[in-house]
Amino acid sequence: MESSKVKRFGILTSGGDAPGLNAAIRAVCRTASIQYGMQAVAIHNGYRGLVEGDMEELAPSSLVGLLTEGGTILGTSRDKPFKNPVPDAESGLLPIEAIKENYKKWNLDALVCLGGNGTNTTACLLSHEGLNVIGLPKTIDNDIVCTDMTFGFHTALDVATDAIDRIHTTAHSHSRIMVIEVMGHKAGWLGLYSGIAGGGDVILIPEIPYDINSVAKKVMERRDAGKNFSIIVVAEGAKSKEEALLDKKAFKKARAEMPYSIAYRVAHELEQATSLESRVTVLGYLQRGGTPSSYDRILATQFGTAAAHFLAEGDFGKLVALQNGKITGVPLDMIAGKVKNIPANHLMIETARELGTCLGD
Repeated sequence: MESSKVKRFGILTSGGDAPGLNAAIRAVCRTASIQYGMQAVAIHNGYRGLVEGDMEELAPSSLVGLLTEGGTILGTSRDKPFKNPVPDAESGLLPIEAIKENYKKWNLDALVCLGGNGTNTTACLLSHEGLNVIGLPKTIDNDIVCTDMTFGFHTALDVATDAIDRIHTTAHSHSRIMVIEVMGHKAGWLGLYSGIAGGGDVILIPEIPYDINSVAKKVMERRDAGKNFSIIVVAEGAKSKEEALLDKKAFKKARAEMPYSIAYRVAHELEQATSLESRVTVLGYLQRGGTPSSYDRILATQFGTAAAHFLAEGDFGKLVALQNGKITGVPLDMIAGKVKNIPANHLMIETARELGTCLGD
């Protein structure tokens, strides 16, 4: 076995689940064990488990069959120990103090944190507190900066595209406007890519505020050309031009007061503007669940094996990232608190426009 600066490390998954998490866990732990003789410690339910000390040594037998399994065997939560920290009722410890206690109690030399923007922001803060941390980029939104791709995105893209394909047949049969809502709260990568792959006539994403009149014009142009249906792909974070003028607090308040998701509002607005029947499909958690695609299995495995090498080398405070086809490490300080939005001149934006797809502006 090769020498390593790490003997024991904790591993956790935090935030929303995504296809490929178990493949990444398997890759980190197997490589760390086979190549370096490290012991992995499973931390259950994300950062909550790190605060509560909900941990156990991970046996090699626990990794069998994980490559194709969806979800996460470690469990997950959206707990953020640095946000509005409250002392524990029994111990009186703040979350970060409890984390340090458990890190020491379990004789951990490092942590591997698998997750999206929030997870890696917390990982960065833990690094600032003196813990040895490595992050892995997981999210179906593909919105983590400094990495070309996150694992989970391609599987969600396949699911969303398949759904749009299936809805096409119903739309054509019933001469309806079909509004399909996909995930993408702050960034529209999934909506844009699935919309193009599925032949969407209109694609609405957070980066391009929409004018419902422009969308209605596209639908009516299709009707006048003898096309009796339209496919509208809407990212959950899509916003109107009026909403785009609101500050963050006002926008959040407006969305909290909205009685339904954005797809229902768009469908209602289109019915009023065109007098054509509209129907809504919200894909929701279907996009996050199930077996990861081959691409996500491979990408998660590449990230996981690289993380094991980072551990052995003591290369901490990094996110394992994909840049120009190569696996590299990016300082977590460059990731924390940031979102990778789609640039206005992105190739896929230009491709959509050249196809005649309406982007709502």
